[in-house]
Amino acid sequence: MTKKQLIFIILGIILLVPILYFFLREDDKITNYPPKNQKVVAFGDSLIEGVGATAGNDFVSIVGRNLGIYIINKGVSGDTTASALKRIEDILSEEPGVVIVLLGGNDIIRRTPKEEIFQNLGSIIENLQSKGAVVLLLGVRGGLLYDTYDGDYKDLSKKYHTAYVSNVLDNLIGDDKYMSDGIHPNDAGYSIIAERVTPVLKKILK
Repeated sequence: MTKKQLIFIILGIILLVPILYFFLREDDKITNYPPKNQKVVAFGDSLIEGVGATAGNDFVSIVGRNLGIYIINKGVSGDTTASALKRIEDILSEEPGVVIVLLGGNDIIRRTPKEEIFQNLGSIIENLQSKGAVVLLLGVRGGLLYDTYDGDYKDLSKKYHTAYVSNVLDNLIGDDKYMSDGIHPNDAGYSIIAERVTPVLKKILK
């Protein structure tokens, strides 16, 4: 092989890499990205509402302060995926560009069949995406000894091409430094959740 041929091969590889990257990344593109506007709604249960935190120290408020934005908090304590689905129109009426979705914990506690949980979550995501919203899905832990739901949340995120943060309660449950009770974080715990969510939301809004 001549020096000239080697140069052509190297140049070809250099030109080919970004093209291959583009096509390989197509399947990972987030649905409706970039967002149609900068309005963010947080939709979910007591973890969104901020049960266990002092005023203004729930993770939704902390993320909003971190990014210098106001996030509309639509958390309802005790919400299941089924009850949340029934109030989806309330979320859509806000015409959000981004919706943070955190649901499933109450279903798991009530031993709702896994298939039903993720069918409901899928319907929620479909409804949000059909109105042009970017969805940021947050996973929660299922199971006492190990997380039996992590793969399901990941699969759901891949199926609908959402942004995703896995198990926001990772290494928090069971540690009194971070929990106000058995399932709700305290200020310190919510601060850690905010650290996990902030950089992902920042990229979406960039």
